Amino acid sequence: MTKTVSTTPYDDQKPGTSGLRKRVPVFAQPNYVENFVQSVFDCLSGIEGQTLIIGGDGRYYNAEAIQKAIRIAAANGFGRVIVGQGGLLSTPSVSNLIRTTGAFGGLVLSASHNPGGPDGDFGIKYNIGNGGPAPERLTDAIYARTQIIDSYRTIDSEDIDLGTQGVHRVGEMTVEVIDPVSAYADLMQELFDFDAIRALFASGFKVKFDAMHAVTGPYAKRILEEELGAPPGTVLNGVPSEDFGGHHPDPNPVHAAHLIEMAMAADGPELCAASDGDGDRNMIIGRGCPVSPSDSLAVITANAHLAPGYRDGIAGVARSMPTSGAADRVAEALGIDLYEVPTGWKFFCTLLDAGRVTICGEESAGTGSNHVREKDGLWAVLMWLNILAARHQSVAEILEDHWRRYGRNYYSRHDFEEVDKGAAEDMMQAMRDRFGELTGAEFDGRRIAQADDYAYRDPIDRSETSSQGIRLIFEDGARIIFRLSGTGTVGATVRLYVDRFEPADGDLSLETQAALSGLFALADEISGLKQRLGRSDPTVIT
Repeated sequence: MTKTVSTTPYDDQKPGTSGLRKRVPVFAQPNYVENFVQSVFDCLSGIEGQTLIIGGDGRYYNAEAIQKAIRIAAANGFGRVIVGQGGLLSTPSVSNLIRTTGAFGGLVLSASHNPGGPDGDFGIKYNIGNGGPAPERLTDAIYARTQIIDSYRTIDSEDIDLGTQGVHRVGEMTVEVIDPVSAYADLMQELFDFDAIRALFASGFKVKFDAMHAVTGPYAKRILEEELGAPPGTVLNGVPSEDFGGHHPDPNPVHAAHLIEMAMAADGPELCAASDGDGDRNMIIGRGCPVSPSDSLAVITANAHLAPGYRDGIAGVARSMPTSGAADRVAEALGIDLYEVPTGWKFFCTLLDAGRVTICGEESAGTGSNHVREKDGLWAVLMWLNILAARHQSVAEILEDHWRRYGRNYYSRHDFEEVDKGAAEDMMQAMRDRFGELTGAEFDGRRIAQADDYAYRDPIDRSETSSQGIRLIFEDGARIIFRLSGTGTVGATVRLYVDRFEPADGDLSLETQAALSGLFALADEISGLKQRLGRSDPTVIT
């Protein structure tokens, strides 16, 4: 029986670029999930009889939230819900299912790379009919609705058995519990040369993929070990856990330090890789050779044609503003367009839908293509495997060849996590107030050509986005960028990016932090970051 339940809005339900993220105890409050899901549906039109995809990364509270969302979907008139077995669907898999089933949209239940467990983080975001994240106009409307919502619609029904594949009825709505992996695995087989990758594994090529007790475990086991013939044990931490095994599912040098140590060993695997909580980020490390997300994007752009799904070439490439300019040089050499957009995958989607670009990447270890409308961690790993199988070189050799052809962008990101939000905002504003003074100023022989707060106008839908990061661009092309990140749930995170180019005939063998030390010192001198934030060192260096 459908019923309407009176409720009271919460004043803190502000969905950001990655949806709504809060601590689990916040989501567990009475009516909190219900308010947000109903607010999403209230902002959509034409949902009667439509299909909705629902799935998440298996973190704590995933199953409870899915059951609530199913009942609300039934009460609001959806005709069918497709949900992954066990409530599991990676974020790129949700995007793929929306696109291949003709679904109206989907709910992704995840807080991405944030920690899980009873006191950890939880999140919900809505993806639209192209498979991509909701645009700002929709997230703004959802937020406005959460401020005034006074009731939600639901239905009296028993919980669905999410652990078994099958078809159920909830009121007039059909609920299909499906294998979460098959459709995604089929797509990967269309894009990549599985025979060549099988031969690579058969030759003794060793890989370790760390699923970090998160959602990509079942995907990697199926594709890497079962379909491509990688030896059992190739996939580490492959069973999803509600608290990610007590670890932080973020593939960065801090939380995946064990993987880096493994790759740095002289007899280590030829390739080590990882993905995050919901499967959209990636880490790539060759033996003795970490690959930065910016370099990874550039190498993939230069070599995508080696994979069957991209053999006819790519239309263009897009990168987020803080990502290094390495891909720009490849785009110029290939004679294709390069687009710079704000951080957030939704900014790529209009370009992808318009056919302007094929490959996209952002600084936070997100890489993907037009096969879905989300970044895709396992896709990036398979692309690297395809490139390695086709070129018969090591990761280090491929990188060295790339730099000798295109030059090298020395690039690094320093994250200062859980800092005082007020202090961080004051620091950013103080720099904005000095733009006039900084433009044209010289520091240690480097002159700032441009100081601004990055703004973007979408070339397709003409929408405008402002205040996306403070940029200090030097006359020699070097850049210092400051951003406040909204992906955490405690305090604020300041991200500091430094990028400088070394031409192909220059010194390409410097250690990255040493090559950038002078620019990092300038960044602190100009911003007063360490003093203002009370931090002597970054939390994470990538």
